[in-house]
Amino acid sequence: MHLHHHEYCQTDRAEEQSWFSRFTFVIMGRWCVYALLFFLSCDVSMQRKKKVVQTLSRGWGDDITWVQTYEEGLSKMRASNKPLMVIHHLEECPHSQALKKVFAENKNIQRMAQSDFIMLNLMHETTDANLAPDGRYVPRILFVDPSMTVRNDITGKYHNRLYTYQPDDADLCEYLMRLVEWQRACCCLARHTSTRIHTLSQSSLGNLTH
Repeated sequence: MHLHHHEYCQTDRAEEQSWFSRFTFVIMGRWCVYALLFFLSCDVSMQRKKKVVQTLSRGWGDDITWVQTYEEGLSKMRASNKPLMVIHHLEECPHSQALKKVFAENKNIQRMAQSDFIMLNLMHETTDANLAPDGRYVPRILFVDPSMTVRNDITGKYHNRLYTYQPDDADLCEYLMRLVEWQRACCCLARHTSTRIHTLSQSSLGNLTH
């Protein structure tokens, strides 16, 4: 009689331990699932943020601050007094892709694009016909200076497509960017000097009248 009771107690304890183990396993499993879902959601969030950057840069330079529209570019150009660089391209165009690779890998171009220009790359045409002086082809790069003038005098080396560039034209593109920035700086200096001279002249005339 006592033997059977002892066996019953042992069996009961074993069942309790088994039930507790299963319960612990279920709880731990749920926590593992929650942790996995949390990390996955964080990863998706980071990917979405990264995707936004890549959407604006489209591979032309992820460290560059890109504007989304031509209108935004003009607005920021006026506010910052920096020239606007507009790149027309298409994802399915092999020439665009080849130029993009060289553009993104050129450290000097990337540095100037980051610090000296308002940057815009487009895969569609704007309503401004001035951005297509000799046709709507890709790749095509044009500059707009802070006076709202499209610099159609800044051209590449191809007579049939004045504003296109090939991968081996990186040095030319870099030179033209330096030229545009230098001309902008000269204009700013000239305006400042003219204003200063005018102020001094007015001051001198005032002194003479007294």
